Formats: sequence, C-alpha cells, structure tokens
Amino acid sequence: MPSDNPAGVLFDVDGTLVDTTYLHTVSWWEALRQNEQPVPMASVHRAIGMGSDKLLDHLLGPERDRDADGKLRDAHDTLYAEYWDRLVPLPGATSLLRACAERGMRVVLATSAAEHEAAALRRALDADDVIDAVTTSADAKQSKPAPDILVAALDQSGLPAERVVFVGDSVWDVAAAGKLDIPCVGLTCGGTSRGELAGAGAVAVYDDPAALLAALDDSPLTRPR
Repeated sequence: MPSDNPAGVLFDVDGTLVDTTYLHTVSWWEALRQNEQPVPMASVHRAIGMGSDKLLDHLLGPERDRDADGKLRDAHDTLYAEYWDRLVPLPGATSLLRACAERGMRVVLATSAAEHEAAALRRALDADDVIDAVTTSADAKQSKPAPDILVAALDQSGLPAERVVFVGDSVWDVAAAGKLDIPCVGLTCGGTSRGELAGAGAVAVYDDPAALLAALDDSPLTRPR
C-alpha cells in the first residue's frame, strides 16, 4: 500500500457539499403524497442518498406496482427544480475543495445527480476551477449503496481506489465506499448522526465541511493510508 498521501478526494455533493438533503426529502414526500402513496417524512429522509431506483424500492417495497415510478420521479424532479436558484453550499464547502486542490490532491465530485441537477450544484459551489472530474447519474448503472458512481469517478479522474478517500453524509455513501475498500469520511450536515455514520464504517466523522477543513491536515484526507 502506498505510504504517501492520498492522490485525490471523491466528494458526494447532495447533503455533503450543498445543503439539499431536506429539499430532496420534501420533494420526494410531496411527490409520493400527490400520487396517493404517502410515506412519513422521517422515513423519506433516511432513504436520501440512494438513487431513485433504490429509494422507491426502499420506501414502497420491491414487490410494488412499478407503473407509477416514472410519474413519481418526474414529480420529484419538478418539485426539486423549484429550489435550484436557491441552492447554497454548506459551511466551508467551497474552501474545503480549494484547500484539497492546494495540497496537490485531485478533487472529484462523485454525484449521481442528473446532468441538469449536477450543473445547479456546481453553480452553487462556484469551484469549477479546482474540480478535476464530475460524474452524473448517466455514469452509473446502479445508484448507492452500489459502488458504481465511485467506480465512474475513479475512471474519469484516473485515480486508483487505494489512493483516494471518499467524503459523504449518508450511510449509503459509507456502504458504497466500503465495497471498494475506500475509506469514507462522514459529515453529519446531511442529517445522519455521528453514531450512525461511525457504525456504518466511516473512518472519521465531522459536523460539516468547515469542521473537516479546520482539521484537514490531521484528517484521513491528508494522512497516509
């Protein structure tokens, strides 16, 4: 295993760098309500981080009638799009990306958002000059907790799995990273507790990007693996 610092950092975006977790929660909750399949908002929140292919199975059961899935996804997308011009980065997010780049690490956004959603997230971050690669939902056959989007991020950035760390905010992020033996740093700013993230296997947990930035030089992002 290499003894030098990680060559790059893969970042989840929704709920990790941009404050969208609860916007997705409300959008899915309303989409389900409109389609007469109500689910408690707390249950919806705990599923955020999965792609829609896994989220609907998780919330409605794999044996359900799937004929309405497209309508549900479209309703979510329409509702969520109303927030695009109000998206804001989480505290310290843009500075964290720049600090990683300044330390010679490649910065990769490993998001499974659709291309148009990813563009809105990038505008909110305003850090394209230090971002080396960005994935979208089109790059993965399956969403998290499957590791497909991380495999795509590695392929696009040219980074080997043994030289990266992943930063995410959900247990689904931790699970996806674990399938590739990539250390995952958890952030609680998406609404998942420190205990849940650590229990899922996160190698370290911080409150938000600002807290990770403050501890960056003693964090798994810069420590040798």
